Amino acid sequence: MPDELDKLRGRLDKVDSRIIAALAQRQQVINEIARHKAGQPTPVRDALREQEVLTRLVEMGKQAALDEHFVARVYRQILDYSVRCQEEHLIQHHDPERAVRRTPHVGYLGIEGSYSHLAATKHFSLRGGDAVYRGCDSFREMLDAVQAGSPDCAVLPIENTTAGSINAGYDLLTRMNLALIGEEVLDVTHCLLTLGPVPLGELHSICSHPEALAQCSDFLAGLPSCRQESCRDTAYAARKVRADGNRLQAAIASADAGARYGLHVLQGDLSNQRDNQTRFVIVAAAPVSYDLRIRCKTSLVFATRHEQGALLACLNVLGRQGLNLTKLESRPRPGMPWEYLFYADFEGNVAEERVQAALRELATATSYLRLLGSYPVRVSPLGRGVRSEGNGRVVRAAGSAGPLLAPNGAPGGASAPAAEPPH
Repeated sequence: MPDELDKLRGRLDKVDSRIIAALAQRQQVINEIARHKAGQPTPVRDALREQEVLTRLVEMGKQAALDEHFVARVYRQILDYSVRCQEEHLIQHHDPERAVRRTPHVGYLGIEGSYSHLAATKHFSLRGGDAVYRGCDSFREMLDAVQAGSPDCAVLPIENTTAGSINAGYDLLTRMNLALIGEEVLDVTHCLLTLGPVPLGELHSICSHPEALAQCSDFLAGLPSCRQESCRDTAYAARKVRADGNRLQAAIASADAGARYGLHVLQGDLSNQRDNQTRFVIVAAAPVSYDLRIRCKTSLVFATRHEQGALLACLNVLGRQGLNLTKLESRPRPGMPWEYLFYADFEGNVAEERVQAALRELATATSYLRLLGSYPVRVSPLGRGVRSEGNGRVVRAAGSAGPLLAPNGAPGGASAPAAEPPH
């Protein structure tokens, strides 16, 4: 029996090798497409083409007796990665000096293996060369360092699909002279990590970041006799379990943190909410310009005059310019009781005439206006809300065109709880 299993595993290894070879061959074609698009006025992202490809591949998968949702999920990742490669090529073509600049120094929250660290490495993996990463203990420490010139930029968590917006980050961006130059979205998958296999019922304690513990409260409710311990970040909890050497102690962190600190994944997918994602913004001391062919998002903060219809007038400015609003929420205005700042994201590049026209008009319609930055969109149009109709055609689920409201579900409503995401 073991000999037969070894043979099957050998066959599987050969299949995996062919998959890697095919992905490498596909990447070569993507690189050629990127070089071609750099010299043409062709948009990077063709949503219709992507949907057609996804529909065709899902149908091929069904005919090969593969689960259609599995095929769609795999190819959404492949298509999104292809677009990112093409965008990075255009960024370097738009700014040739970028390719020869020194290795970027990047700040993140926590220690190696934290979700912020994972977001940083994911975002900068396509830049070429190795980035230098530096862990920080707080938002303020990290952003102060960027403002002082080292590191070059920082990865700041700004909102989470479970906890809502991270108000501390927004408040600092309002007060500091910094610019948003990018964004990253990271799937947060909490795992139970231990030194080795152990029955769940024998665990004495579980440690993690407080928000990670809260996001796994349904799972933890099934272990009433297990003590919960708060740590400054999830990766620190994993490192603590390794350092303590207690087989009856566990950490809640990512599988990457478990691998980094030599821990065993006792159980995965612990979150109460299935789609747990954190959005990060890349913060730098100065703005960066992007090729108009790259799909961008613009972020700004503004205050309205205290008069009837003031907010509606501002939103109508965006509507008249055909700019799609993707986020809107309010926060108390520091030092001005009962006045509020509005944070807004909309699709568009500040280099576009329609965006410049909107900003000029907003300047006259607001009592305060500040552009935070324009940067490439990382929330993929194929990244969520996609399903199959059963006839091979892939469509977007109703209501999933993208986040159009504040996290609490009301435009301009009170902001979500100021929970800091696990990192």
